Amino acid sequence: MVQVMPPERIVPPQWIVPQWEAPLRVRALSTTRHGGVSRGKYAGFNVGVAVGDDPAQVAANRAQLRALLPGEPFWLKQVHGTRVAEAGSTQADAEPVEADASVTRSPGTVLVIQAADCMPVLLAARSGDVIAAAHAGWRGLAAGVIENVVAAMGVAPGEIAAWLGPAIGGAAYEVGQDVHDAFASHDPAAALAFTARGGSKYFVDLYALARQRLAGLGVTSVHGGNWCTHGDAERFYSYRRDGVTGRMATLIWLER
Repeated sequence: MVQVMPPERIVPPQWIVPQWEAPLRVRALSTTRHGGVSRGKYAGFNVGVAVGDDPAQVAANRAQLRALLPGEPFWLKQVHGTRVAEAGSTQADAEPVEADASVTRSPGTVLVIQAADCMPVLLAARSGDVIAAAHAGWRGLAAGVIENVVAAMGVAPGEIAAWLGPAIGGAAYEVGQDVHDAFASHDPAAALAFTARGGSKYFVDLYALARQRLAGLGVTSVHGGNWCTHGDAERFYSYRRDGVTGRMATLIWLER
């Protein structure tokens, strides 16, 4: 299902509007590098305030994003963990909460995940009553951030739709034996998401690992997951590719 924005919110065509099985009152989008005023290594639409970019330019980018939303995004201080924050309509202007996922039942409250290779995961109950967003790098994914955020939604997993946003692809993300073992020790089938490179090195497919975790919970409606931030420098920021770089935003909210 294509989620169409209200006419007063014109999303730049180079940004991504998810196609997934979410209720019509659920809105979502993912920014790219397109637009914005950031320059140099951050050139484009950087929304990250802690990556070294000019604060005034980041503020201008965030203001442009805010104009497309029903409220100020519920920004998180992401730490590659598994904590889930409950977002309410009165919390959006507070200092960022240290967490890597958020959930809300409040219409107009905008959940947001920042990423530049890690995988943003959006979730929506088919009832349209609760939504969630998670930051799923390999550490959080292995430690259970998806399991935690699904539990926090408080609905049957079979009644949840999921969307996997732009992340580094399986042909570009090289990791060590420790990452392989962190997943394979939890579920031997996770080894199928790894391609051996020799010397205890692997390519890992984060999308495949997320699909495995979601399937294990009973979430069967899973869409997205067909980008590679590392391989498309014109469209996406990538920490693994560039080191110093910006951050993209993936957002979800319930219409009032």
